[in-house]
Amino acid sequence: MEPETTKNISYLLAALTLALMVWFISQRAMKNRTTMLNDSAPKIAGEDTLEGGARNPQQFDEPDDDALDEMAKLLGEDEDSDLDA
Repeated sequence: MEPETTKNISYLLAALTLALMVWFISQRAMKNRTTMLNDSAPKIAGEDTLEGGARNPQQFDEPDDDALDEMAKLLGEDEDSDLDA
């Protein structure tokens, strides 16, 4: 085969490969963009699912003494707040 013909066939295959890669990457980018837009769209109440939660939700049923003391301090109902004022 002629060297010129071989070179032309190589260029044609390279151009075809480049076009195929550009097409594939653009398709993938559009799919990723659509997915990202759908995932970051505003959530409508009742349609979104919240994942996770407390590992032991029963621990919040009854507050402990430290929590009660802290709440009293924040509300100004502890004994020390009368002395500070």
